[in-house]
Amino acid sequence: MSNLLQGHRRIVVKIGSSLLVDRERGMKRTWLESLGEDIARLTGGGRQILVVSSGAIAMGRKLLKMPRGPLRLEENQAAAAVGQIALSRTYSEILGRHGLETGQVLLTIGDTEERRRYLNARATLATLLDMGAVPVINENDTVATSEIRYGDNDRLAARVATMVDADLLILLSDVDGLYTAPPAEDPAAEHIPLVDSITPEIEAMAGAAGSELSRGGMKTKIDAGKIATGSGTAMIITAGQRLYPLSAIERGERATMFLASGTPRSARKRWIAGHLQMAGALVVDEGAVAALTSGKSLLAAGVASVHGVFSRGDPVLITRADGSEVARGIAAYDAEDARKIAGLRSSAVSAALGYEARAAMVHRDDLVLSHAVEAVAAEVAVMIAEEREAAAGGAAG
Repeated sequence: MSNLLQGHRRIVVKIGSSLLVDRERGMKRTWLESLGEDIARLTGGGRQILVVSSGAIAMGRKLLKMPRGPLRLEENQAAAAVGQIALSRTYSEILGRHGLETGQVLLTIGDTEERRRYLNARATLATLLDMGAVPVINENDTVATSEIRYGDNDRLAARVATMVDADLLILLSDVDGLYTAPPAEDPAAEHIPLVDSITPEIEAMAGAAGSELSRGGMKTKIDAGKIATGSGTAMIITAGQRLYPLSAIERGERATMFLASGTPRSARKRWIAGHLQMAGALVVDEGAVAALTSGKSLLAAGVASVHGVFSRGDPVLITRADGSEVARGIAAYDAEDARKIAGLRSSAVSAALGYEARAAMVHRDDLVLSHAVEAVAAEVAVMIAEEREAAAGGAAG
């Protein structure tokens, strides 16, 4: 098999608990040090790596000398609280030897599903990557309000991958890929090196077993694959027990590659372009139109007026003064703040808002150029006319 990492720049690596923690001896430092060398080599070559790491609860159980077997919710939370510190400290030490800073990010499901929190998490992760740091991400198990279920970090890793527009998601586990049947149950099961798309037949091949430390199974990995590949992120499942597990993938050792449908950016652009109800409109000047058509973000200086009621993360239409559509995208500001900064240079935006603000009204990654659409333009023209009429009526009263 060829080097499956080739051509992928932004990579999310998910690490299962059983790879990191031994029930008797604790943290598997030698293995983690080899992974740290892999990460340093890849980042040195221009790639961006994010790590979604299990192991906090398993490590906490070891440090707190908890008995084997199921734990109550509060015991899981206590184990996570202790284990997370040990885990983060170890990552920081190992990556720090290679001159890499580590950023700890603890997420809940709400952070990946509630739009405003999703955008905040996305911005934080993007900033860490831009600064050359390695985000180490885990679910925030210490404040979980429902039972902590196995396999969540497989799905969390997929959500993170789609959040940051990753090219590739790697699930390092105790299995070396997908088989036609669970190999522990069927000695005749055959390894599948490539999956074009996740069909019901592929889903039927997944088993559901997980160990005490590693709560996931192949089913959760396939679920993760559906999330990732549907958003334009390819996925690899491979065994991670060997030292230098990312180098092993480059050498072509056994793995299963799940192909993505398009690229992360094209999938996101399709979603913005075709599946959104517009919450408002930004009317821009011709200078902004020229900037947008050349691939730049929409800055406040180019916005002439703001219409509608919308929140940060809502879809907005971008038009000329005559209502003709220029683009559509995701708003980086609430309508109220957008009105305050419309027409201002970037240097004046923070002062106008009273806080350190983002430069773009709509970032280029969240924006799709479009041809004029008469129906949409008419709706915007009506919206603007109604607002002007209401404003005139208010002034007259």
